[in-house]
Amino acid sequence: MTDAAYLLVHEDREYLLEPGEEFGTDLGVIEVPEDVEGGDEIETHLGTVFEARELRGPDLFNHLERTGAPMMPRDVGLVMGHAGISGGDRVLDAGTGTGILSAYLGRAGADVTTYEVDADFADVARANMETAGVADRVEVRTGDLTEALDDLADEDSFDALTLDTGDAPAVVERAADLLVPGGHLAVYSPFVEGTREAALAAREAGFEGVETLETIQREMDFSERGSRPSTAGVGHTGYLVFGRAP
Repeated sequence: MTDAAYLLVHEDREYLLEPGEEFGTDLGVIEVPEDVEGGDEIETHLGTVFEARELRGPDLFNHLERTGAPMMPRDVGLVMGHAGISGGDRVLDAGTGTGILSAYLGRAGADVTTYEVDADFADVARANMETAGVADRVEVRTGDLTEALDDLADEDSFDALTLDTGDAPAVVERAADLLVPGGHLAVYSPFVEGTREAALAAREAGFEGVETLETIQREMDFSERGSRPSTAGVGHTGYLVFGRAP
């Protein structure tokens, strides 16, 4: 991976900083050494000690610059688990956005080509890949994947296709041309209508084992009175369609 940013942590304070960066806080000025490593202690000019920590997946979600609502870690986990994406896999992605999914996949060792139609969003995503230390694994292309399908079909096939776009069903219709035999498809959508269209398109394209999932999580509360699920509402994030190429 390329050089990544680090979290500088003191008690409940967290700052995402690059090697060589200087940052002023009410606890003093932090000067991050160029050769910083995870576990190093860095003292501000006022004597406050911060610990440098290497970024992990949840840190990416919490600290990368956002251009909209990023995919939640629980949905990222489903994509990685059901699609079996790992080191050495080639992944084609569309709807980069903030780049959370691409960053996770890159840190898992996959080589990702991701499309983002908004040029400003794409620029932010490229900067986020640098921060995450995966710019050498994740190529962010500005453009519409549907307009590049013919050219991509002539390239080497991908091991997985991940989509987070409104026109995902149109891409799914061509997905078998893009994937290796048995390659995985994962489509994310916040709405039932788009999810249904993607699932039907996958079945019509001959994909195997097509299934649609929604992840519901409940936090547990523990007190002296007893233990029970939190009374806070269970928030909907999105639906995921999975399938395997014929």
